[in-house]
Amino acid sequence: MPLHTGRPVTATPHTPAPAPPGAGAGALRIRVFGTPAPQGSKHAFAARGKGGVPTGRIGVIESGHDRVKSWRADVVNAAFGAMAAAGQPPAALSGPVSLSVSFYLRRPKDHFGRGANSAVLRPAAPRVPGAAPDLSKLIRSTEDALTSAGVWGDDGQVAAVTACKLYATPGELPGADITIGAL
Repeated sequence: MPLHTGRPVTATPHTPAPAPPGAGAGALRIRVFGTPAPQGSKHAFAARGKGGVPTGRIGVIESGHDRVKSWRADVVNAAFGAMAAAGQPPAALSGPVSLSVSFYLRRPKDHFGRGANSAVLRPAAPRVPGAAPDLSKLIRSTEDALTSAGVWGDDGQVAAVTACKLYATPGELPGADITIGAL
């Protein structure tokens, strides 16, 4: 059931991402369902032993590890499915590649009315996300997952990137549309 938003719709989420510049007809298209999570920042600290004495070891913690792990698993599974459907063996893409990603994030509850209007988008609700998560960190976690899936040999092969983050429409699942092509 379409929901009245109080303003015209300018984009329809969940349509396939456009083929990146230079991507030919053999571009790989991947649809991922799941909550996009940014590659967290790493924080180093000095490990301490009994009595708080430094041990000389350095510990590293990555923030948001569980969310990133879940997102990467979603991307890997979707990539495996897309490669199998396209008849593409893992690491088939060699040389420079282009990447186009549209991330669809769940809208916060305060973007909607209350009570009887809880399914109606407020007119003042922003059209696109303008806050966290960082787009560059979303791209980084997705590139790492695509490397793990064997889409390419190394994410250093990515020579061109087109990306955006949008809100998923009410009733649709968050995720991403990914298109990868050889340059």
